[in-house]
Amino acid sequence: MKKYKQSEVASFMIPTKDLLATRQSMEDIFNVIVKRNPRDDISISFDENGKIQRASYEEFRNQVFLTAGKLSRLLSSTRAGCVIGLKLKNSPRWVVIFWALLMSGHSPLLIDAKLAKENTDNLLVQAKAQAIITNDEEEFTVRRLRLPEIFNEPDDYDFQPDWANHVIFCSSGTTGAAKMMVYNGANLANQIVSSISMPEKTTTLMHPGKIRILAMLPFHHIFGFVAVLLWYTYYGKTLVYPTSIATSDLLYAIRKAKCTHIYSVPMLWDGVAQNIHRTVASLGGNKADLFSKMVAFNTGRISKKEAGFGASNTVRKAFQKKLFGTEVEYCISGGGYLSPKTAATINGLGYPLYNGFGMTEVGVTSVEMSTDVAQRLKGAIGKPFHGIEYRIGDGNVARNENGERQGELFIRSPITHTREIVGGMLKRVSWEDDFFPTGDIVMEDSQGYFYIKGRIKDTIILSNGENVFPDEIEYYFKDIKNVNNVVCLGAKIPGHADESIVLVVEVDNTVDEKKMKKINEDIKAINDTLPNEKKVMDVLVDKRPLPVSGSMKVKRFELKKAIEAGSDDFVDTSGPKKVVVSFEGYDQKEVDEVAKRITKIFSKVLLLPEFKIGPTAIWTTDLGGDSMSYIEMCQLLNKEFDVEIPEEKYGALAHVYDFTKCIIDLKKNK
Repeated sequence: MKKYKQSEVASFMIPTKDLLATRQSMEDIFNVIVKRNPRDDISISFDENGKIQRASYEEFRNQVFLTAGKLSRLLSSTRAGCVIGLKLKNSPRWVVIFWALLMSGHSPLLIDAKLAKENTDNLLVQAKAQAIITNDEEEFTVRRLRLPEIFNEPDDYDFQPDWANHVIFCSSGTTGAAKMMVYNGANLANQIVSSISMPEKTTTLMHPGKIRILAMLPFHHIFGFVAVLLWYTYYGKTLVYPTSIATSDLLYAIRKAKCTHIYSVPMLWDGVAQNIHRTVASLGGNKADLFSKMVAFNTGRISKKEAGFGASNTVRKAFQKKLFGTEVEYCISGGGYLSPKTAATINGLGYPLYNGFGMTEVGVTSVEMSTDVAQRLKGAIGKPFHGIEYRIGDGNVARNENGERQGELFIRSPITHTREIVGGMLKRVSWEDDFFPTGDIVMEDSQGYFYIKGRIKDTIILSNGENVFPDEIEYYFKDIKNVNNVVCLGAKIPGHADESIVLVVEVDNTVDEKKMKKINEDIKAINDTLPNEKKVMDVLVDKRPLPVSGSMKVKRFELKKAIEAGSDDFVDTSGPKKVVVSFEGYDQKEVDEVAKRITKIFSKVLLLPEFKIGPTAIWTTDLGGDSMSYIEMCQLLNKEFDVEIPEEKYGALAHVYDFTKCIIDLKKNK
């Protein structure tokens, strides 16, 4: 890959400041995007045979104009400037529809494609949306437009653009009085301009050369919208769309399209790192030793002489070819805590992995960009971008045991939204001195780098008043043998008066009484090394996969509620209890046929023979599945049965019969 000088990258990006001299509207942003080299690819996607499909910026521009004309006619009965829901999975057409809505004078409300109907309706009602664009089969409280209806509409070459200037993002609170953030063109123009300082630290995050970035992060989410869609199309780069977020599809897209940039959340990186270590452990001997030396050399822990052949490009490329390939230049983890071991593993493979920070309310505000691997491995989120200010605490600033400043992060920025829709009411919002309170606890070191310690709402407050951040505790226990996943949280165990530090464990299918005893011993051994305020007080085994949100974060609050309610989803170390599913009133022939097809998909994902998969064998504890493979399996089931398993059921469905009943019910209600 070509190395670019700082001056070349700075020269390439400097015209971005000119955006501030415009009206700073969504129209202005679009006009820059489509004036890039018209023959360059804006997207790479794959057909059902895995063949690459390309679209140029010129084709994109024309398609947006024609689609805006179609939408203008289809939505002619709605009032000008109204809100239209956009509920689709990432695809080249998502981007076309998004810009076409704005061009036709409508404000897009970005909705998670996997959000349940009830929650979707709640958002539509509260945003006063007039219609929704989706591929969902259900009817909603507003008019539904599906893609075939839009694209089959005749072209209108006389259409005159009438631009809207607002984009609406939803917080995770999608029940009750939902909160929605309204961004205008100036907010998003400043988000683009914030990137202008990047060349001072890095020449690989953005540069004049060919960049292909994986478009797996959902565009309804601020991380995916800004860090993937907005930045990289503004600078004329190529978005690569995997057919799904199943591991096999992601790897295929990355390798086939020769992706240079991969941005995702910590769960993906943790899963990749854990699979790498398991694979290397199975190799044994010289290969495992070579891998260890390569990682140690690439992370600066040993010299080139000590690493020997492990320091060679030949070894690095050999391992890379088995994962993402050799073209990757830049990786970012955002949206949560990245464990030091994961960071060391990915960086040790020669893939530079950095931490970033952003929120729905403030956009993307910083990324660690140091070329020094030692600095990357510290886990900082970097320093604030151009035009953005960070402040710790409101009033007196606390100091940790090392004398470093620590407290809640406040952000002042021209990106921060100034309007919200809450409970169906549009209102202006402001904060003292324009500093937005993020709810995140950060630490600032002597060099001005910031580190996320945890969310205030996740902070565990012990009976002695000590504040504990669960993210820091989790990573110590992630690599215990026969443990697929762990999550740490604060909860009041039934019968306990005070909140405890609880470790919830997801174990694999090989665990018997003897192995569970060893897991407990390993947990105790690790726990004994931790400071008193970080010691785990209770360990629970979750018989189901840990519940994961659409942004691939474990739902701590959901677990906390279930634990405190005394749910029988959590069992002691004597082993999981089976869940009995009743099919009374169901067609037994249909039950058997659906269960058989589901068993085949379980077998495919888990690489287990079908005869080993009983109808009530639990995905984790009996069959060895983990959270990432669970998501892949759910997507395959959706495709097989042409249904959409609601996100809130992820993790609640544990075995073949659970899915059988769910899928039969979904098909009946279509």
